[in-house]
Amino acid sequence: MQNPTFAHPHHTRRHLLRTGTAGVLGMSLPQILATESQLATASAAAKRVIVIYEQGGLSHLDTWDPKPEAVLEHRSPFAPIATTVPGMQFTSLLSRTAKIAHKLAVVRSMHHNKAGADAHPNGTQYALSGAHPSNAVEMPDMGCVVTKLLGRTNPSLPPYVMIPGNHEQAAETRTGFLPRSLSVFKTGGQDLSDPKWEVADLLARSDNQGSRLSGRHQLLSNLDHRFSNEADRTSLHGMDQFYEQAFNSLTSREVSAAFDLNQEPEQTREQYGRGHRGSCYLLGRRLLEAGVRFVTVDVRWPLTPETPGGFNLNWDHHDLIYTSASCGTVRDKAGGEGRYGIGHWVMMGSTDQAFAALVTDLDERGLLDETLVCFVTEFGRTPRLNKFAGRDHWTNAYSIAFAGAGVPGGQVIGESDRDGGYVISQAYTPEDYATTIYEKLGIDRSKPLYTSANRPVYFGHLGHPIQELF
Repeated sequence: MQNPTFAHPHHTRRHLLRTGTAGVLGMSLPQILATESQLATASAAAKRVIVIYEQGGLSHLDTWDPKPEAVLEHRSPFAPIATTVPGMQFTSLLSRTAKIAHKLAVVRSMHHNKAGADAHPNGTQYALSGAHPSNAVEMPDMGCVVTKLLGRTNPSLPPYVMIPGNHEQAAETRTGFLPRSLSVFKTGGQDLSDPKWEVADLLARSDNQGSRLSGRHQLLSNLDHRFSNEADRTSLHGMDQFYEQAFNSLTSREVSAAFDLNQEPEQTREQYGRGHRGSCYLLGRRLLEAGVRFVTVDVRWPLTPETPGGFNLNWDHHDLIYTSASCGTVRDKAGGEGRYGIGHWVMMGSTDQAFAALVTDLDERGLLDETLVCFVTEFGRTPRLNKFAGRDHWTNAYSIAFAGAGVPGGQVIGESDRDGGYVISQAYTPEDYATTIYEKLGIDRSKPLYTSANRPVYFGHLGHPIQELF
């Protein structure tokens, strides 16, 4: 298969416009970014973002980008189905999502134009930051940048939360050159559908609850007042802010309520789907509603008695991708052990149900118009099955989807070839994805962030907003 990505007129035109304008008009990088930002800010509609990050490299061929004309021996067994938009098709694994296709924009032309982000750790870092991991300066997660520039909307809640953030790929979150205080808050929890689940780090220790916690807070205030000199008070002010935020979180009923899934009616729990994934997506909605600005839902279904052998239930289907049950537990094939076939309910069944429910729920609650919903993965899967009946990592073409915050729904953006191997129109990269998020939030990319040594660092400048989403 030939790779026509870089010869496509759309891709070339975008880059020529950028470099050509700079040469003809004498515009510097900050000026170019300022111009782009002013154009996009006029249509900025997002007040909050939720990223559904389905880690492991979800197969685009079996979901968003069906290829019924692919060679039979490599074709997905999941046939294309109609959606609510004429001519827009998904595979049968997205039967519920097909009913909300008019709210979605699917980008079928994602790809990596640089080598070195084709494994899960660096691919995850790329997806979370929108900056290639080979950059000279380690870039922070988009959630950290958003927190730095836009701050909190609820002083009692962390502004950037990952649900649940408790497996190895979640370790790829980065604050980069920004302060550690901007780190993502990870809820933890093996199975969020367990009625006993709670966020331990946002609860006071059992020996420090009630009046004792209040007494300690008052003692701290009394000690602070003993520092009468202004210099001493100035030095304490920064730490006091963190103590106050911590106290607010530990004592706020609003915080405990935001993380309490038991407050949801049974009908809503059923709508999202029983089990870990549905609970994670639902918690994401609750946190947005409570005032968290940036939420990443990073799900891996836990090993349970109902899923024997399912100790690694992500999308890394290197073997037996189409098996009806477990892919096996022994590493004697291509490394796909510990997961179930893509068609099993704990895989795409639960994903399809939870995602359709999330978009519908946000819309019915009046939140979708100001919430940017992003469904992403770090790369796709090979257009050809390997000798172990699986699909390997593939960065030359894959799909992501968007909804809300002014995104025109009911559209497919870009195209991959007949086999789903290479992008043939409207090629976009993770840098473009990140830039789109910043522009949707109205963030001015012409102004740099600064390192601890006061060195300016521009962010989002290597990408262009995906204009079809505005």
